[in-house]
Amino acid sequence: MQNSAAVPDLAHTHARPVHWLATAAAMAAVMAGAGILQPEAATASQSGGPGTRTAAAPAPAPDPAAVELPIECGTLGSVVTNKASGDLDGDGRPETVVAARCDAGSGTPPSGLYVLAAGPDSDARVVATLVEPALKQSVGALAVRDGAVVATLLGYSSPAVPSCCPDEREEIKWQWQGGKFVRSTAAEARGM
Repeated sequence: MQNSAAVPDLAHTHARPVHWLATAAAMAAVMAGAGILQPEAATASQSGGPGTRTAAAPAPAPDPAAVELPIECGTLGSVVTNKASGDLDGDGRPETVVAARCDAGSGTPPSGLYVLAAGPDSDARVVATLVEPALKQSVGALAVRDGAVVATLLGYSSPAVPSCCPDEREEIKWQWQGGKFVRSTAAEARGM
């Protein structure tokens, strides 16, 4: 027995992909004898039409190349060794965390770890220093996870340890709390 409602000929329809979903839903409804379903505006909208909603493009993360990092390297210049981006303060805009060191060419120069954010004019700026190069540590792994900065810091147990071969390793986490970055070790973060 054939349904009395007209069944659209999908082979000759030149619908956009979003409309295909609506057409498939309508086809299923016609075949079930329930009439034609109208999709909600938020699920079947396309940009440009009346009554449509489109999500704003996410703000880009600050670019370390656009910022002068506060690391003193003299004529050597500095180099970014690692970076990670994510929303650290819950404002919906990403920040960039940058590990940088002097471009010494050999050895393991100490790193600085900096947080970059977009300012009111959208220009990137350094808003926090998490690790000072004066601490003579290097940044190994670096990530932004669950709104926190997670890094592996490599250091030296004594001045007798060669600078090529750090012998201390520490997993550190920084979380934005009360208007500042609060530092904890991996063990403290797990409640140990």
